[in-house]
Amino acid sequence: MASRAPNSAISSSPSTSTSTSFSRLQTIANHMAPASITNFPAEAVPQAPEDPLFGLMRAYKADTSPDKVDLGIGAYRDDNAKPWVLPVVKKADEILRNDPEANHEYLPIAGLASLTSKAAELLLGTGAPAIAEKRVASVQTISGTGAVHLGALFLAKFYKLNGANRTLYLSNPTWANHHQIFSNVGIPIEQYPYFDKKTKGLDFEGMKASLTNAPDRSIILLHACAHNPTGVDPTPEQWREIAELMRAKKHFPFFDTAYQGFASGDLDRDAGAIRYFIEQGFELVIAQSFAKNFGLYGQRAGCFHYVAPPSPDAAEVTTRVASQLAILQRSEISNPPIYGARIASIVLNDKDLFAEWQENLRTMSGRIITMRQALRSKLEELGTPGQWNHITDQIGMFSFTGLTEAQVQKIRSDFHIYMTKNGRISMAGLNTKNVEYVAKAIDSVVRDSQ
Repeated sequence: MASRAPNSAISSSPSTSTSTSFSRLQTIANHMAPASITNFPAEAVPQAPEDPLFGLMRAYKADTSPDKVDLGIGAYRDDNAKPWVLPVVKKADEILRNDPEANHEYLPIAGLASLTSKAAELLLGTGAPAIAEKRVASVQTISGTGAVHLGALFLAKFYKLNGANRTLYLSNPTWANHHQIFSNVGIPIEQYPYFDKKTKGLDFEGMKASLTNAPDRSIILLHACAHNPTGVDPTPEQWREIAELMRAKKHFPFFDTAYQGFASGDLDRDAGAIRYFIEQGFELVIAQSFAKNFGLYGQRAGCFHYVAPPSPDAAEVTTRVASQLAILQRSEISNPPIYGARIASIVLNDKDLFAEWQENLRTMSGRIITMRQALRSKLEELGTPGQWNHITDQIGMFSFTGLTEAQVQKIRSDFHIYMTKNGRISMAGLNTKNVEYVAKAIDSVVRDSQ
């Protein structure tokens, strides 16, 4: 029998036919399905911009130039541009590692009591009446950021009676994270003038006018010392004027202190503004960080303090506030981290270690002051156009140089020197090996823009 020729139209195998049908069904289903099945499309969750400071750090690390200089970093560096572990912290770490009773159990919700009590004394002073009268509630937090956040949550929930104005006033400029923290909990934000671009100092009259015009009982955030990012602080006399104005307006002070002892090298001096306000009878809150002055950046050790005004029921008010802070803390983190808290506690509770810590603080603050003097001196030797006294008039880790955004971009592209676009530099990034190079680079970009 003759064989039949294959017929391509009818010779497909069953498996091929099934595969083709499935493919067609898949195509139809894809056309019928929505473009995206996520609950978080781009219109609901847009791509967020990169944090400018961390973007700057990334660009610096990627730069292969041997001349590159990092003036953006917000952490102390020694004269070799290396992170410095405080000698007293090394000693405390050794004590902790050899403590047979040390463990990794949970801390109480309010944190390590031996830390929070000494932290309050550090700010208010040993034997402070507010502490003796039980007018202080202290809670350990995740460094200064966590303290600001806990304070923001507390105010968002409870600062609302007797005509309180829920708007919070921030200095212009301020630490960038302040805006995000308070906005995230629904507290409206306004700004008060702070930095005078002409003098590169404090716009004191503008600041006073803004606080005077703010509605009564507004929340005013104040940097206790070493203002971030400008390095400009009010004088003691100006602090007294600010306190008098705020008392007349019944404003509520929120102090943020991240640099006590790191600014001037004197713990008491750097806490002067806070202590004065408390002496004047203010009810206030304080966010306190141990990142900078202990070098415990990654350990995230800090505290939040509420201080009640003097009154017969002050202790009862403080107890109630502490109870609500504990509830907020519980819902946020349950228990604060233990290791950095123990390190700080060991130092704060030992007379000899405390004295050594003060010496370490003088080492850090002294090196930064020396770098300020060196940079100003070299700029003046070069005859760099403009006045440069603000470099030494300012205090703390940061300085507003006065460089424009265009000059900042040029100094980065031409000299591989990295700083934030507003011209803020970290003085800790300067050392004896690079300060002349930085001064000559500043001189060059300033002259080119004349």
